[in-house]
Amino acid sequence: MIYLWFKVSRAIFFLLGILGGVILASCHRDISFDSNPPSANSNCSLVNHAVGQTCVPNQIERLITLDLVSFENAIALGLKPVAAVEFKILENLFSNQLLNLADLGSYNSPNLERAFQLEPDLILGSEEQRRIYNQASQMAPTVLMPFEHSGEWKEMFAFTAESLGKSARATEVMDAYNARLEDFKQAIDADVNSPMQNSSRKPTISVVRIYPDGITLYTKVGFIGIVLQDLGLPRPPSQDLDLEETLLLDSSTIQYTVSKESFDKADADVIFIIVGNWDDKIDDVLADLKADPLWSKLKAVQQGKVYEVGDHWVGNGPIAANAVIDDLSRYLLGDS
Repeated sequence: MIYLWFKVSRAIFFLLGILGGVILASCHRDISFDSNPPSANSNCSLVNHAVGQTCVPNQIERLITLDLVSFENAIALGLKPVAAVEFKILENLFSNQLLNLADLGSYNSPNLERAFQLEPDLILGSEEQRRIYNQASQMAPTVLMPFEHSGEWKEMFAFTAESLGKSARATEVMDAYNARLEDFKQAIDADVNSPMQNSSRKPTISVVRIYPDGITLYTKVGFIGIVLQDLGLPRPPSQDLDLEETLLLDSSTIQYTVSKESFDKADADVIFIIVGNWDDKIDDVLADLKADPLWSKLKAVQQGKVYEVGDHWVGNGPIAANAVIDDLSRYLLGDS
């Protein structure tokens, strides 16, 4: 009876905390989260993050991630979360890690009641989720990662690693990534300088993404732009744009929308089309694109140098980056 009373009381207090957090957040948008900052002890280490300061347990057994960046970074660092949001988008990368993983719904509205039932010992998320920080931190130590855009994926990986006490593991992961970069660059240099090639220059790479309501082009700012830059692969002028230049074209920091009349901006030696599995309408948009006479005029289309790739090209961390290298090795170098 005492144990049952404790569990019921804990649940009531948590739900009251959620209600109180919602009321406070609606009344005080600039609320200070850390009026009583935590102190370190032998069981945890203090971490400064986007919202304040949190004492992160030295031993993490029941991790919950509230964004895909934290999810991928945790797995790359050797931790398997017990729950996450929107992870099915990346099931092609994480099929083994998704077994017995609880689904917390969407990034914008994670199911906090379900999270509470799982009794986490640490919660990771993004600073864009600061509105739920009060509620999340009532159930477990919570760290919200600074986030501006996906092009900072290396910095975010390093931050996650430092927060989890896994910096040594992160160094190993990035060393392996950098080694793959060098291997690829040597292989592509040998390929373009082969007597079989008509040109000694590296191919320009265009990155197109299909949405239910149209298509966008990715510039060099975001995750995929950084990976292609790391690999030494050039972009067409329409996508060789920095942050300010991208923002002038659209409200996004990493991509911009193009109309049918502007399909020529998608052209390059090779076009990679990101085809997601998160909306059934994407297939219809892709079919319409392929049937469009303006699309068929592009050089890459006429030469059969258009390849469809998965959502890992949108990118979150080193696992996705390595998967991109796999794709490029397959389509540009003919590797199996």
